[in-house]
Amino acid sequence: MPDREKDLKPIISLTISAVIISFSSVLVKISHVPSTVSAFYRVCFGSFFLICACLAGKEFKKRSLKNNLLAILCGLLFALDLWAWHSSIQYVGPGLATLLANCQVFVLSIAGAFVFKEKISLKFFLSLPMAFIGLFLIIGLDFEKLSPQYRTGIFLGFATAVFYSMFLLLLRKIQSDKDDFSLFYYLMLLSVSCSLFLGGEIYLSGASFAIPDLSTLISLLCLGLFIQTIAWVVISNSLPKVRASHAGLILLMQPALSFVWDVAFFDRQTGISGWIGVSIVLLAIYLGMTGKRKSS
Repeated sequence: MPDREKDLKPIISLTISAVIISFSSVLVKISHVPSTVSAFYRVCFGSFFLICACLAGKEFKKRSLKNNLLAILCGLLFALDLWAWHSSIQYVGPGLATLLANCQVFVLSIAGAFVFKEKISLKFFLSLPMAFIGLFLIIGLDFEKLSPQYRTGIFLGFATAVFYSMFLLLLRKIQSDKDDFSLFYYLMLLSVSCSLFLGGEIYLSGASFAIPDLSTLISLLCLGLFIQTIAWVVISNSLPKVRASHAGLILLMQPALSFVWDVAFFDRQTGISGWIGVSIVLLAIYLGMTGKRKSS
């Protein structure tokens, strides 16, 4: 029984975190501030909580200069990722923006094949056309009939997938240094640098940092505490302890629930073909997650 409980604990933690993260796009939508501003406060507040965690854990010690610089570069890539995703949410809604962002599994798998010489199975190759078929069912076959804003949102969603993939690949490089790596410290450093990059963009564009009301402040604090800090840390700790097939299914809860919240909270109009498309995309993402094998 103790072994069974030990095996279940990371699965339960991962499941709860996936549910929590599914609300991130909802919090962005209801924050009532421009997309870049919501992204800034997410990592700014998250940085504060992570700094507190580093102080409590005495994580501030001499670290590798190379890894510090890589973490700062990670922060830049994460800033681009959040900027693209938060903007996409405003254009196409939380559900579709999150589905598009989760297409990063295909970018990662392709990068893994070329960079890390990982072998890709047949089901991964089958997942690619499935994903596009599903997206066409959601979006519609006639792309030209979509509004310019909606098309921009779709491109930004795909850009999110690319930026996030680059971020994860660089983070993997930092994590490979077992002697130096500290989860809280490097998440803190990349979050701080990310907030500086986003804050700089807001300042240069002349936008306002103002938080207009209490509900916006609560939304942004929740993004920083629950999404940027708690869920992110728990997922990072739990993933290595869960089988890839199980982790893939659990992590699908985030885009699936994000789409459900979009329909439930923001009255997104989705017919039968749209729900079929969502199901196909989710299946394709799962196959993409589990459809690669380590090189021998």
